[in-house]
Amino acid sequence: MNKILPVVLSGGSGTRLWPLSREKYPKQLLPLIGKQSMLQATVTRLDGLDGLAEPLLVCNEEHRFVVAEQMRLLGKQGRVLLEPVGRNTAPALTLAALWARKQGGDPVLVVMPADHVILDEALFREAVARAVALAEAGRAVTFGITPDCPETGYGYIQQGAALAGDSGAYELARFVEKPDRQTAQAYLDAGDFLWNSGIFVMRASTWLTALELCRPDILAACRASLERGCEDGDFVRADPAAFAQCPADSIDYAVMERLTGSTAGLPKSAVIPLAAGWSDVGAWDALWKVLPKSEDGNAWRGDVLLEGCRDTLAIAENRLVACIGLRNMVVVETNDAVLVAHHEATQDVKKVVDRLKGEGRAVAQWHRKVYRPWGWYDGVDSGERFQVKRIGVKPGAALSLQMHHHRAEHWIVVSGTARVTKDDEVFLVSENQSTYIPLGVKHRLENPGIVPLEMIEVQSGSYLGEDDIVRFEDTYGRR
Repeated sequence: MNKILPVVLSGGSGTRLWPLSREKYPKQLLPLIGKQSMLQATVTRLDGLDGLAEPLLVCNEEHRFVVAEQMRLLGKQGRVLLEPVGRNTAPALTLAALWARKQGGDPVLVVMPADHVILDEALFREAVARAVALAEAGRAVTFGITPDCPETGYGYIQQGAALAGDSGAYELARFVEKPDRQTAQAYLDAGDFLWNSGIFVMRASTWLTALELCRPDILAACRASLERGCEDGDFVRADPAAFAQCPADSIDYAVMERLTGSTAGLPKSAVIPLAAGWSDVGAWDALWKVLPKSEDGNAWRGDVLLEGCRDTLAIAENRLVACIGLRNMVVVETNDAVLVAHHEATQDVKKVVDRLKGEGRAVAQWHRKVYRPWGWYDGVDSGERFQVKRIGVKPGAALSLQMHHHRAEHWIVVSGTARVTKDDEVFLVSENQSTYIPLGVKHRLENPGIVPLEMIEVQSGSYLGEDDIVRFEDTYGRR
């Protein structure tokens, strides 16, 4: 195994960036800045470093196929380690470290959240190279972001004495929680406080040694879940029952905060100050800050018309959005929701999502366009006893062999060619042709061609929920 293993943690839900980010398709999977998704940008951020291995991604079971597809588009061959349930970042890193050791090596892990932005990637790689040298000597290294304002939304790190040599690193004096405005200003004035980036560099063995002393319960649960798990192609599956017993904790709380003292047996730590245009893009105002802006401070994407606006972020996904006379505002339009918020209130978007969840509204978790391992579907229209969807199937992909108890389906091919299985009959349906799938009939839709298949599906029946599916065969192992 190469000496540097990027570990990308992709478990967040990004609720403060609703309605673009949804629980089932969160912000790290979206191209919020540039053409790449945030996950793809994170995966390629270290390209060019010597000794770099293919990345290891740790993600939610539900996102596995989208993550794998985004990796494929990058030409990356890394593994995807699946968490059956979310348990925060310490168990996620522990699974990664145990897997790395299981491969027979002890690589330096560069642990990066998948939903952060770093604008100066060259400077970041230089800092990582310095951190790797410290990690090879046994230190657990983190990066502290040089603050440019009294931010109250981040935790802080206080740097201690400078380490010997030219590493640009310091002893890690202490971690502090998110402060109020007055305290944050005092930290900024002091000059030795940094924002906590949540990015770490250390050997796999260093993390496991520290965890054995600090949180042996997490280590035991993760070890059991990996030993009882299995490998499925590029996916590494932790055992669900064993992992469910693992306590939830963050890397900071579980280990890093305890490395600031002189406890016997614990590894030494270090912090490297970093001024590379970092943001965790935790809310809409944070995204506005890192986007290119006009002279009036406006940032926009899509079909947007701004008249007399200042310091405003406007995003249009599907239609024209016209904004007049706005100051310090955020306007985000998707095909099923619109958000309008003041910059100072963007942290409260989570409250809206919580209310929507409490009301059982799917818009809190799902986009209208839903991605599947075989492609996607978009709910165009619905009413009493009917539903209309656009369906896209990737070349060579196939939906499961299935049956519905409560609905029939009409399929109209718009582009490409469909191979249709209907009970014992198999036939092709070309552009501008259609077929009918009666209620209770076993059926399957496939794309045998080399171009995407797009079709319209009209469902009719007494119940149209996605759970009215009886699967008999499935290429992707779904039940």
